[in-house]
Amino acid sequence: MILPIALPFLVLLFLVLLAVLIVMVELRILAYAYRKIGVRPRYVFAVLVLSLVGSYVNIPLYSVRVPRLVAPEAVTIYGRTYVVPPAIEAGATVVAINVGGALLPILLSLYLFFRLRMYVRMLVGVAVVALIVHKLAYIVPGVGIAVPMLIPPLAAVAVGLLLAFRRAPPVAYVAGSMGTLIGADVMNLGRIAELGAPMVSIGGAGTFDGVFLTGIIAGLLA
Repeated sequence: MILPIALPFLVLLFLVLLAVLIVMVELRILAYAYRKIGVRPRYVFAVLVLSLVGSYVNIPLYSVRVPRLVAPEAVTIYGRTYVVPPAIEAGATVVAINVGGALLPILLSLYLFFRLRMYVRMLVGVAVVALIVHKLAYIVPGVGIAVPMLIPPLAAVAVGLLLAFRRAPPVAYVAGSMGTLIGADVMNLGRIAELGAPMVSIGGAGTFDGVFLTGIIAGLLA
């Protein structure tokens, strides 16, 4: 009589412990990656929390009048499904900036840029990654700009190794994060009317994965 009750409980306990272990390992990897790109240890936890929690926060910047908004639906591109949200402002697309996918990477990139003073190499890296990402960026009607999530970090890794082999992680991070934001989002702001999206978030939806993975892989280069 005890076994049928105990077995499901043990299975559930195992799954919970496994989930906790995976989360702990991922957090340790992320913390290690941020330390490697040049974030001081006392700031790592704050950056980590802001990256994860901030991905759900969008700060509205301005709105653009558009002729048509796409109705709420699910759209699949590059193997991922995005949900078109309901309209926020009638007949207009709200342009916002994502805290975890844009604002934090911009601030962190500026910090590394001025702290490490590798101006030319970082700027060249940003330009190269931006051109690559811009060529591959895909307009998703109703959602925004989508980018294959592995392309930005892999391009950033190559650029970091070529431009600064011994100091590749910070160069790769700045080149990858800023290059992705510029190539995918900023260079396509003029095409907002084509999207018909209720909201376009810089660093959100399709580009967050690229920016976030860039930081992880760049840090692990070391």
